[in-house]
Amino acid sequence: MLIFNYKADLEAHLAPYISKGSSIGFVPTMGALHNGHLSLLRQSVKDNNVTVISIFVNPTQFNNPEDLEKYPRTVDADIEQIATVSPDIIVFTPSVDEMYGGNTQSASFSFDGLEHQMEGSHRPGHFDGVGTIVKKLFEYVNPTRAYFGEKDFQQLQIVKKLVEKQNMPVQVIGCPITREPNGLAMSSRNQRLTGQDREKAAFIYKVLNEAKEKFKNEDVMQVKNYVEQAFAQHPEFELEYFEIADEDTLVPATVKENKKYRGFVAVMLSNVRLIDNISLN
Repeated sequence: MLIFNYKADLEAHLAPYISKGSSIGFVPTMGALHNGHLSLLRQSVKDNNVTVISIFVNPTQFNNPEDLEKYPRTVDADIEQIATVSPDIIVFTPSVDEMYGGNTQSASFSFDGLEHQMEGSHRPGHFDGVGTIVKKLFEYVNPTRAYFGEKDFQQLQIVKKLVEKQNMPVQVIGCPITREPNGLAMSSRNQRLTGQDREKAAFIYKVLNEAKEKFKNEDVMQVKNYVEQAFAQHPEFELEYFEIADEDTLVPATVKENKKYRGFVAVMLSNVRLIDNISLN
């Protein structure tokens, strides 16, 4: 398996593939890989001539220094998992200095308002950090297709908007959420939960499914009130937000219209922040 730490070496290796028009699939990650990441890799290997995965914990997308410090870093185990998908996958594991050249700051982006909703309002600067690192990585890898999980649905829409506004020749592909057997959305942050907390966290997906069922016959505010009350009855969870939003604009809904809606939730459990979402129609 080829592992590159420097962008110049990665670009030199990929140049022949690009010159002969081979398709390059790309899966950007922050490591601590799980089956959700591996499902993205499998899709990329199936779709493309060559697949690249990056492992980089991006400091500019963390607005909480403690969260950055505690983010799991398991590169050796990650590489072992990647090899189970294909030994031909190319791994890019740069340092912070390699990616930022001693100036660890975000560029500033407009994503036509997508960045102000939900995660954007609760994590100031987060999506500038995401835009900064994804733009850099796309410029180094030159992917034909890039794969993102729908668990971070807002991020997926942000990346699509980035590609559109920057005129980047990348097809951004959203892939379904991979879940634990109990329904908990797979996330690198789950590693910070105890076994008991992982079982408790199944409640998040249970409530989302109940919200989906209620959305068929009840209005937006009734469904929101139901979810808020459900979490209020389980004080081990601290509900940060539950929103019903238009999938395209991510603008929270107040009344139902003829649009595609999704329910988005963020909660704290044992000081670990968990997000999830579900299509409502």
